[in-house]
Amino acid sequence: METIYERKINYYETDRMGVVHHSNYIRFLEEARCYWLEQIDMPFALLEENGITIPVLGVNCTYKYHVTFGDIILIKPYMKEYSGVRMTVGYEVTEKASGKTVIIAETKHCFTNKELKPINLKKYNKEFSDKFEGLLED
Repeated sequence: METIYERKINYYETDRMGVVHHSNYIRFLEEARCYWLEQIDMPFALLEENGITIPVLGVNCTYKYHVTFGDIILIKPYMKEYSGVRMTVGYEVTEKASGKTVIIAETKHCFTNKELKPINLKKYNKEFSDKFEGLLED
């Protein structure tokens, strides 16, 4: 299922040069990931109710094009890798008006219980695991 998160750039997210400060993209990815999880009926609230957290292990961004105040970006999150213990979410971020690629990014995550001890989702909650595994793109 393709999910697109649309976001308008706020003035306070820009730097002295008038472009979005690079650190804000990490927030945008988080917003898109939360939206994506809601769209696939796996919101954080449901995961947490079932004792599951998904901490971020790493972020990788390649900046391709700048955006400024008032621009609208489209963020397409997708499952790149899933093992039951870890997952990697990829992101394609484009500027809506021009279609130009703004960033290409990924976030790496692991699954833990409420005590932040690693778990294998395939054993811990097969139903949730099957849903994540079904998101892998061919």
